[in-house]
Amino acid sequence: MSDAFISCSNLSFSWPDDTPVFQDLSFTTGGGRTGLVAPNGAGKSTLLKLIAGELRPSGGSVSVEGLVGYLPQSLPFIGELTVAEVLGIAPVIKALLAVESGDASEEHFATIGNDWDIEERTRAQLERLGLEDVTLTGRLHTLSGGQVVSLGLAAQLLKRPDVLLLDEPTNNLDLAARRKLHGVLEDWRGCLLLVSHDRALLDRMDRIAELDRGELRYYGGNFTDYEEAVRAEQQVAAKNVRTAEQEVKREKREMQQARERAARRAGNAARNISNAGLPKIVAGMMKRRAQESAGKSNETHAARVGAAKARLDEAGRALRDDEKIALELPGTSVPAGRTVFLGEGMRVRYGERDLFGEDGVNLTIRGPERIALTGPNGVGKSTLLRVINGDVELARGGTKRADGRVAYLSQRLDLLDLHRTVAENLAAFAPGMLGPQRMNLLARFLFRGSGAHLPVGVLSGGERLRATLLCVLFAEPAPQLLLLDEPTNNLDLVSVGQLESALNAYEGAFVVVSHDERFLRQIKVDRWLRLSDGQLRETAAPDPN
Repeated sequence: MSDAFISCSNLSFSWPDDTPVFQDLSFTTGGGRTGLVAPNGAGKSTLLKLIAGELRPSGGSVSVEGLVGYLPQSLPFIGELTVAEVLGIAPVIKALLAVESGDASEEHFATIGNDWDIEERTRAQLERLGLEDVTLTGRLHTLSGGQVVSLGLAAQLLKRPDVLLLDEPTNNLDLAARRKLHGVLEDWRGCLLLVSHDRALLDRMDRIAELDRGELRYYGGNFTDYEEAVRAEQQVAAKNVRTAEQEVKREKREMQQARERAARRAGNAARNISNAGLPKIVAGMMKRRAQESAGKSNETHAARVGAAKARLDEAGRALRDDEKIALELPGTSVPAGRTVFLGEGMRVRYGERDLFGEDGVNLTIRGPERIALTGPNGVGKSTLLRVINGDVELARGGTKRADGRVAYLSQRLDLLDLHRTVAENLAAFAPGMLGPQRMNLLARFLFRGSGAHLPVGVLSGGERLRATLLCVLFAEPAPQLLLLDEPTNNLDLVSVGQLESALNAYEGAFVVVSHDERFLRQIKVDRWLRLSDGQLRETAAPDPN
C-alpha cells in the first residue's frame, strides 16, 4: 500500500461574498481508493481544488504527501492543441527526435531525463483507456467529449502521481470507456480520492467518504456497503425520533397534570385557610409558600419538557432528507401490444454522411416497453430520439406514431420556461388541473411552500429535472411515450433515486439513452438496443458484474 496521504486540518473556505463552504473541516485519507459522495453544492469539487492547490483556504491547512495528479470536471484544453501537447509530453518527444537526428545538446538530455521510453509508455496508457486509435499529432478538436476526458486522465497517469484526484471522471464517457476506466482504477495502488455520482464506479472503491453538514465521515467498503450502513443508521434514527416524540408528549402530559393538581391544591388550601379563620399575615404566608411550591414544580416539569425537546432535535438531525417521489400515473398506461412508434429504413444525412448507414435503421416500439438505447458516443443516439419525436427530417424512410402524446427530455432540460415558477409551468402544461390538486402534486414532487414559487432558472440540475418530469408526466394529455437523453448526467445520488422512483411509477413506453447500467437496471429496462456502425441491434442485458 502506498505511503501517500492527504491531510486537512481545521480547513475553512468561503467564497468572495463570504458564503462559507467549509468551517474547521479535518480529515486524513491514506492509500487506497476513496469515493467522496455528497449532494450537489456541498463542496466536493471545491475540496478537490483546495487539495490540488488551485484554491487557497481561508483558514486551516492542507498537507499532501506525494506527487498529485488532478482531473477536474471541466478540462481547460484548446481545440488546436495536439494530443502530445495535452499529455504534456510534446517537449520530451521533440528532444528525443533531436537526439535521434544527432543533436547531442545537453538541454535535450535534461528535457528527456528518465523518459526515454515515453512514447511506449504513452501508447500503453492510451490503449488501457481505449484510445489506441488516437495519434499523438492529432488535434484535440477531432476527438469526442469522452475521448477528451480519457485523454485528460492519461495525462495525469503519465505523471506517475502518488495522489490522484478525480472529479466526475465518467461524465461524457460511453459504456466501453467507463469499463476501461474501471480497469485502470482497479489496478491503482496509490492514494485515490474520487468524486462521482456513478454508482458502478463507486462500487469499486475501498471506502466511501461522505461530506455532510461540514463533516467528513468514512464508511468501510464500497458504495453498496455504504448504502446498507446508511439504511441501518436511518432505521435507528427513525426509531430514536419516535421514542423522543413519545417522551416529549409524556413530559408535556405530566407537566399539565402537575399544573392541574397544583391548581386543585391551591383552591382547597384557599378554602381551608378561609374556613380556619387564620390571621391575614399567616394566611398570606401559607398562600405564598403554596405558590412557590407550585412554581418550582412547574419549572421542574418545564425543564424536563425542554430537555426532551432537545433530545428530539438531536435525534431529528440524524435523519436524512432523502425523500423519494411516490406516484401513481394511470393516465400514462399503454395497452400491451399497441404500436406506439414505427420507423422503417430511417436515414438521416449530415452533409455527405449517412448517420444510420445506407439501408437506414428500423425500430418498432410496442405497448409499455422500457427500452435502453446504448452505443458509443457520436453514433447518433440523441438524433434517433429526435427522429422518434418528429424533430428531425428523414433523408429516407418513414415513421408512424400512435395518437398518444410523445414527450422528449433532452440533456439540456429546456422544456420549461425559465422565468416562470414551477407552479406556473405546471399550470401551463395542465391548464385544466384545479389549484389544490396542483399544489398537492408539487408537494409530492418535493416542491413545498416557497419552493413551488421559485423560478425554474434558479433551480439546481436535480430540481429542474424533477420540475420537468412533473410537468411532462401530468401534462394534458399525459404522454404514452417518454424519450430521455442521458437523464442522470450531473445529478447527485439523491436526485437519481428520485428520478428512478418517478420512472418506476410511469406506465407508458419509454426510450432512455444512458451509459449508467445500474440506473437502467433500477428502472426495470426490459429491452436493450445498441446503435453502432450505422446499425440498430437488439442485445441481451449486460452482465451486472
